[in-house]
This record gives sequence, structure tokens and C-alpha cells, in this order.
Amino acid sequence: MAKQLIFIIKSIAYGLALALLWLLFFQQNGQFQLSQLFSNHEAEPAAISYARAVRAAAPSVVNVYTVSTQQDPRSYQRRIIQNQSLGSGVIMRADGYILTNYHVVNGADQIVVALQDGRQLEAILIGQDRMTDLAVLYVQATDLPVIPQQPNLEPQVGDLVLAIGNPLNLGQSITQGIISATGRAGLSTNTYTDFMQMDAAINAGNSGGALVNSNGVLVGINTAAFQRQRNLEVQGIFFAVPYKLAHTVMEKLIKHGRVVRGYLGLSGEPVINSAGERQVSTAQHFYGMKITEVDAFGPAAVSGLQADDILLEMAGVTLTSVGQALDLVAEAAPDTQVQILIERRGERMLIPTRIGVRSDTD
Repeated sequence: MAKQLIFIIKSIAYGLALALLWLLFFQQNGQFQLSQLFSNHEAEPAAISYARAVRAAAPSVVNVYTVSTQQDPRSYQRRIIQNQSLGSGVIMRADGYILTNYHVVNGADQIVVALQDGRQLEAILIGQDRMTDLAVLYVQATDLPVIPQQPNLEPQVGDLVLAIGNPLNLGQSITQGIISATGRAGLSTNTYTDFMQMDAAINAGNSGGALVNSNGVLVGINTAAFQRQRNLEVQGIFFAVPYKLAHTVMEKLIKHGRVVRGYLGLSGEPVINSAGERQVSTAQHFYGMKITEVDAFGPAAVSGLQADDILLEMAGVTLTSVGQALDLVAEAAPDTQVQILIERRGERMLIPTRIGVRSDTD
């Protein structure tokens, strides 16, 4: 009997202790209603937000204002007129280097950068590259917010992106979209085939701003909207310079003041399948680059390369696309000799070729 009484007393004590702990817990963690124990309603899911990404990236996106002067061609008294334009830029390095677009600052006599913290700074043009529509500015300042960067980041089609810039001088704005297509990351062309296509809206003033992913990491520099015909209304097609290409160009501009590209003086088209025929098949593969035209005075002609030659390898690298072949040439150091493996009328041969220098007008 005594043992049963002791057991009952212990059980009551344990129960009271648990009840006390239960009350203390809910007293510290807010109001608790008994009805919540019997409620079948699930908790409301958290709202999707990219505020963290914006907080990480937005302070490093600046407004770029330019002033250029020119003589009014309609004035007999040679009246001077001023042109003002605006764009955006991205702080890439803490020591004052900013990336923007070539078309934003080209021909400017004065460049002013406005930071999101209210500072307005005179900027110096370090260098510009028309072919990638990029330019590098320098400002002398401290405590600059630098955009988050991941050198090995590989954006994928379907990735969500945010475009940050100063559209129509309304102030910093954010638009959202996805990456629609990716081009090759190289230095060989001034067409949009090298750029990323996305549908985050780009308007006048957005040019040179940041394209970031959902973590706020830079994936590209916003550059342009698709324009082919004035009377053609196109929506959702915008372009950005991929981060890796933009960073490479920036480093070259900082170091040399310009981008030096290799040049061979040829153009070509892909050869599909080993028979050299284009076939509609899931088994298609790139075989080589067929030369369609050779500059009579270019390095390719000097080395003996001819139209209809099929380029297979360059400096020991197997070619996988026409874009890759052109990029290998563009990124090769000028005045260096490379071995090019070709196929000519069914026979393979190595052609030593000296890389020339490509100018902006090529």
C-alpha cells in the first residue's frame, strides 16, 4: 500500500513539473491559445522575397551622368551645344574601378558617378572597348561597396536574375526575369551572340547596371534591348555581357588601356558530321570549321590557309564550335605562332600560323 502511495505522489509531482515547464515555455515565446492545439489550419508560408539579394548588390550599382559638347552644325556662328546622357555602372573593385557600357560614356567630356549613399564623384575614363560595349571608370574614394562576385559562377538558362539600374533617371530600380539563352564567353565578336539573353526589363538608363542572381551575385552587365526595326514591337528580349567576359575585358583595360585581340583574317561555318554534310539528326556533332573567306593580306593567307580548308585543332585544342575557334584566335597573344591542324581535300596537315593584331574596325 505504501509503495502505491509513493508511486502516486511521484506521478503527481512529475505531472506538475511538466505543466510548469509547459507554461514557462509559452510565457517566454508569446501568447498561446488552446485552440491552436486543435486547429487544422497550416501556417501561412513565408512570402518569396529577393530583398537579401538586393541589399547585397544594390549599394554597388551607381548612376552615371555624362556631358559632351559639340559644335552645332546648323549654326553659322559655331554655337556650342551640350548633350547630357545617363546610365548605370557597377563598382567592381574597392580601389575605385567601375564597369559600365561603352555607349554610356563614349565621347563624354565629363563623367559624374552618383553612389547610393549620396556621394557624387568625378570619374576618369580608364579605357573602353566598343566590341563588347564595355568601359572602365575610376573614382578616388574610400569605403566603396563592391558587388558580390564568384569567378567560377556558370549561369544557366532558366536562372532567375535581377537587373539593377537607373531607368529614365527615376532612381535605382529592380526588374526581374530569367536567363533565356547564353552565348559563348570570349572576345571575338561585337554581336549579341556573345551575350546573355534575358527578359529582365532594360530601359534607357539601365545600361551598364548589374545583372545579379537570386543571391545578389553578379552574373552580367546590362547592355541593350533588342532592336531590329523601328515599327517592330519586341518584348522580353534584353542582353547582358556575361560576368567572365566583362571581368576579362576590365582587367585588360586597367592593365593596357585597351583590349588587344588576336587576328587571322578568315571567316567560316560549321561542318556537321564527319562526312561534312548538314543532316537533320539527333546524332549531329561538330566536326570542324570550314573556311569560307580569307583576307588576302591577313595572317591566314600568309601562312597558306585557303578557302574550303577545314580547321580541326588550334594549338593542340580540338575545336568544338565556330565560336570557340574564333575565341581561341581572339584570345591568343599577337605575334605568337600557333600550329593549326586542318583537313584539305581529305588529307590532314599542320599549318604553322602567326597571330596578328585585330583592330576595332576589323
